[in-house]
Amino acid sequence: MLVTRTVWRGGPWPWVLAATVLLGAAGELALPYMIGRAVDRPSVALVALCAGVAACVAGCESVGVWARGASCARAAARLRVGLLRHALAVGPAMTRRFPAGELVTRAGLNAEEVGRAPDAVTGTLALLVPTVGAVIALALIDVTLAVTLLAGLALIVLVLRRFLRTTTVLAAGYQEAQGEIAARLVDAMDGARTIAAAGTAERETRRVLAPLARLREHGLRLWRANADAGVRAGLTVPLLEVAVLAVGGFRLAAGDLTLGELYAAARYAVLGASLSTALGHLGGLARARAAAARVAEVLAVAAPRHGVRTLAPGSGELEFRGVAADGLVVGDLVLPGGSVTAVVGRSGSGKSLLAALASRMADPTSGQVLLDGVPLPELERASLRRAVGCAYERPVLLGDTPAEVIGGEAVAAARMARADAFVRRLPRGYDTPLDEAPMSGGERQRLGLARAFAQAERVLVLDDATSGLDTVTEHQISEALTEAGRTRLIVAHRVATAARADQVLWLDGGAVRARGPHRELWQDPGYREVFMTEAR
Repeated sequence: MLVTRTVWRGGPWPWVLAATVLLGAAGELALPYMIGRAVDRPSVALVALCAGVAACVAGCESVGVWARGASCARAAARLRVGLLRHALAVGPAMTRRFPAGELVTRAGLNAEEVGRAPDAVTGTLALLVPTVGAVIALALIDVTLAVTLLAGLALIVLVLRRFLRTTTVLAAGYQEAQGEIAARLVDAMDGARTIAAAGTAERETRRVLAPLARLREHGLRLWRANADAGVRAGLTVPLLEVAVLAVGGFRLAAGDLTLGELYAAARYAVLGASLSTALGHLGGLARARAAAARVAEVLAVAAPRHGVRTLAPGSGELEFRGVAADGLVVGDLVLPGGSVTAVVGRSGSGKSLLAALASRMADPTSGQVLLDGVPLPELERASLRRAVGCAYERPVLLGDTPAEVIGGEAVAAARMARADAFVRRLPRGYDTPLDEAPMSGGERQRLGLARAFAQAERVLVLDDATSGLDTVTEHQISEALTEAGRTRLIVAHRVATAARADQVLWLDGGAVRARGPHRELWQDPGYREVFMTEAR
C-alpha cells in the first residue's frame, strides 16, 4: 500500500516523530499517577518530578511539531520525484493515459496529501498510546473503572471507523473533480489563442468550471461528515467521563479508592477519551488514502523495458517484421541503411504511429522492429537513444541555452538544420538564455531538428518536423537530409519531400496501400489526391 510505503520510506523524521509521540504519551500517562501520589503523600521530590515530566511532555510536543513538518515535506518531495521519473520513463504512453492537467494534479496536490500520511498515522498512534495506557492504568487502579472506560471507547471507535470509511470515498470524489478541472484548464490554456480569436471565452470558462458543482457537493458532504462525527464523539466523551467519575465516586465512598486514586482515575478517563480527537488525523489519513489510489494509478502504467544489448557497427538498417499496433498494420518492411523513406497519407492514416514505432516511442502489439538486426526492446536505453534521433512539429526545447538544447556537436548540427545563422544573431549566440531569445515556430522547429541531428548516429525520425518552415528553408534542410548518410524516416506533406526520397510509404486506412519511388506512385490518382487534400 502506497500510504504504508510512504511512512516507512520517509527517512529519519517519521521515526523522530514517532519517538517524540511515544515519549510524550508516556509522560502524559505517568503524570496523573505521579500527581495522585503527590496528593496522597506530598513531598518536594514528587512535585519536582511532576514538573520535570510536564516539561518533558512540552519538549516532546515542540520537537514533534518540527518533525511533523519535516517528515511530510520529505515524503511529498520523494513521492513527486518518483512520479516524475516514472512518468518520463513511460513517455508518450503516460500522456495518452492521463491528460496533462490530471498528471499535474496527481503529482502536485495528490502527492502532497499522500506526503502527509506520516503525520496522520503518527498522530493517530499518538492518541492510541494514551488511550490504551489509560485503560491499563485504570485496570491497575480498579477493574470496574477500566470496564466503564472500554464501553465508552467502543462507541467512539464505531464513530471513527464510519467516519474514516465515509471520508475516504468523499475525498476520492473531491480529488477527482479537482483533477478534471485542472485537465480542462490546461487544455484551455493550450488553445488560448484559438479561444480568443473565436470569442468563446465565456463558453470555455463554463466548460472548464463545469465540475465545480460536483467539487462543491463533495466538499459540503465532507464537512457534514466531519460535523456529524464530531457531534457524536462530542456527546460520547462527557458521558464517558461522567460515568467513570460516578463509578469512581461509589468506589471512593466504599473505601476501595483513595482521593489521589480518584484524581488519577479522572485524568485517565480524560486521556482515554482523547481518542475522540482523532477526527482530524483520520480525516488526513482518509485524504491520503484517496490520493494514494490516484497516485498509484499513475505508477501502475508500465514503463517500457530496455535490454542490455549494444549495437555493433552497422549501416542503420531499420526492419519491420509482421508489425501491427493500435489499428495500424505495417507488415514486413525494410528501410535500408542510409536511405530516405517518406511516409505519406491522409490525416489519421497512422503516419505518426509508424514514426513512433520506428523510434520506439511506442511498441507494436505484434511483430518486431529491428535496428541493424537487433530488436529495439533488447537495446539498452542509452544505446537506443544515441542511435535514433527524433524531431517533431512542436518541439519542446529542453535546456537553458541553444547550445544545451542541441547538445553534442551543436554548431555542426545547427548548420545542417539551418539554425546557425539565427542563433548567432542572438545577444550571446549559442549561450543566450532561452527566456531572452524569443523564437518563431519555424525557428523552434529548426532547433528541434538540430537536436535530432546531433543525437542520431544511425536513424533520423522526423514527424512533421518541417511544417513550420518556409519552402526555401525546407528545401535546404531536405537536401541536407538527403546527404546526411543516416537512415531517415520522414513524415511528409509536401510533394517535393516525397520526390527526393528513395522510397515512399503510402498509408491509407491504417495499412500500407503501396510503397515505391514517388515517380511511380504519382501515376495513381489516389496518391496524387493525398497531396491535394493536404494542400487544402
